[in-house]
Amino acid sequence: MGMVMIKCPETGHAISTGIEMDRERFRCSAVFFSRTYCGMCAATHEWFAKEAWVHETGSPGAGSRSAPRRREAA
Repeated sequence: MGMVMIKCPETGHAISTGIEMDRERFRCSAVFFSRTYCGMCAATHEWFAKEAWVHETGSPGAGSRSAPRRREAA
């Protein structure tokens, strides 16, 4: 399991969306739109699932931040 992450458009930092999911389940999920509050810039960001990725801590070869796994358009 990992945390669905997005990139803050203001700071460029990765932020957690608060959604926990494994990569395969996320990859197979329907494309969706959501909003996430960002503590980095104190704003609410709107995002599509194709802009997000799953960061799994403790997985083999994972560093402090996994490479983004972009969703392909359906």
